[in-house]
Amino acid sequence: MRSKRYEADVLAAGARRRERPDYPRVPAEFGLVVEDSAGEFCGAVVGWEKDAVTLEDRHGRRRAFPFGAGSFLLEGQPVTLVRPVPGAGARGATAPGPAGSVRTTASGSVAAPQSRAKVARASRIYVEGRHDAELVEKIWGDDLRDVGVVVEYLGGIDDLPAIVVGFSPAPQRRLGVLVDHLVGGSKESRIAVQVTSPHVLVVGHPFIDVWAAVKPAVLGLTRWPDVPRGIPWKEGVLRAIGWPEDTAAGWQRILRSVTSFADLEPAFLGRVEELIDFVTEPGGQ
Repeated sequence: MRSKRYEADVLAAGARRRERPDYPRVPAEFGLVVEDSAGEFCGAVVGWEKDAVTLEDRHGRRRAFPFGAGSFLLEGQPVTLVRPVPGAGARGATAPGPAGSVRTTASGSVAAPQSRAKVARASRIYVEGRHDAELVEKIWGDDLRDVGVVVEYLGGIDDLPAIVVGFSPAPQRRLGVLVDHLVGGSKESRIAVQVTSPHVLVVGHPFIDVWAAVKPAVLGLTRWPDVPRGIPWKEGVLRAIGWPEDTAAGWQRILRSVTSFADLEPAFLGRVEELIDFVTEPGGQ
């Protein structure tokens, strides 16, 4: 009795050789987000060796996977990861620049070709304060200019419902709002639930301040210090780590230390990417 698993004797004369699927070959560039073919692990490329690539998920866990045809899923489609060309570091497909090099943005995406300034979309992204806006600009500024999205800061969200009404959101005029310390039971969460427009997306990160969205290791810290209640958080942090108690100077020192998306916590990265996707979806002009 012949097993149905084997359709033909591969050694028999004239036997038809089974062809392997021709999967797209994608360079395993730093920051490329893929999923293993078994659907058990999803993460960004953080390194590679001769025969394996290392992925890091949003919780900071790392796993190495062997290179192989169709071993990974990119946007749901099977691909074959290959070692990137030395010097490349883009996320996704690459395109050579004038000198054959690849320019990437701080967010890890391939930089768009230089073009004339674009007319800004009616859709906007609002963040709470100046520091939030400066951090978003440093990492996603090139990407946002490419898609014509403007980021504005609110100076707090106490008046968010009224601000949303004044913005007049509509299908062609979407609003994305990034909120600090959006956790259950917080003042921020009680304000956020008052916004119910389908053309507004309010998301938040769990950090008490956007400073903590920067990985402490970037600053040579093992963790952000705990600040006792009743002490302003930023001033308490500066005092605990031994920096001058000048929040403006402290923030500039932190901001200078941030060079790419890899320096930020996944909980912050994901929320900003979510807002950009929301305001640039078809119809979100």
